Amino acid sequence: MSIAAERKTELITQFATKTGDTGSPEVQVAILSERIKNLTGHLGTHNKDFHSRRGLLMMVGQRRRLLEYLKRVDAKRYETLIDRLDLRR
Repeated sequence: MSIAAERKTELITQFATKTGDTGSPEVQVAILSERIKNLTGHLGTHNKDFHSRRGLLMMVGQRRRLLEYLKRVDAKRYETLIDRLDLRR
């Protein structure tokens, strides 16, 4: 349910705003989106796994808070991130 180290470094390099950037909202949202996607697939087959479902809901809430922060601080970066990640918001 976690992501592979190679995939994580790929996401970091793809969404980083500068070299060595691992903490920007763009990188955090990209990693959370990947984890949410993996966990959603897991819950499709294991529909009674309520502990993982709670973790999924917490990750969705964290991603939502990060996106709201990014929208408040810089709307242009928010729009480009939404387009790149293909999120509905």
